[in-house]
Amino acid sequence: MPQPHSFRPGSEPAALQDKAADNLRFIRDTMERSATFTGVPGWGGVAMGLTALLAAWLAHRQPTVDRWLLVWFGEAGVAALLGVGALLWKSSAAGVPLGSGPGRRFALSFAPPLLVGALLTMALYRAGATALLPGAWLLLYGTGVVTGGAFSVRVVPVMGACFMLLGAVALFAPASWGDGMMALGFGGLHIGFGLVIARRHGG
Repeated sequence: MPQPHSFRPGSEPAALQDKAADNLRFIRDTMERSATFTGVPGWGGVAMGLTALLAAWLAHRQPTVDRWLLVWFGEAGVAALLGVGALLWKSSAAGVPLGSGPGRRFALSFAPPLLVGALLTMALYRAGATALLPGAWLLLYGTGVVTGGAFSVRVVPVMGACFMLLGAVALFAPASWGDGMMALGFGGLHIGFGLVIARRHGG
């Protein structure tokens, strides 16, 4: 004779409730980690700001435009390495994959203005209008931060807007102000906002 199926009342619903609670906990933890990951490394911004201050000091002492450009191109390379390294560290610490979520959206929005900046740099150099480069660089960098920051915390697009405002001033300021404006922007703004992001948004 077949035996009746053994069933303990309440055992299966309790197991389902435990599984659902675990899933909700995982989703909540993932959302919290994503919320703290801004796609912008605060400490990386501070490091980039410090190297920019040094670059501005060195660039201002160069006797030719070509050597001036060489200093700033070198700074751009150093800043890129610092930014990517800090971003990798921050994404790892937050447990958020860099290739998805806020990091990917920020990169896709940030890259086009930088590409435009590279093309404008070549065009302005060929036209002998290098005095316009500091304003153009600040404006386009700020544009990239604003568009990328649309997917991040509020302080990021605010930082981008400050870069754009400074770039607009630099665009019409005397040429001799160029290095000082870039020191204020790429140096001062990176350090100031970088400290805010690092302290409030996970490094």
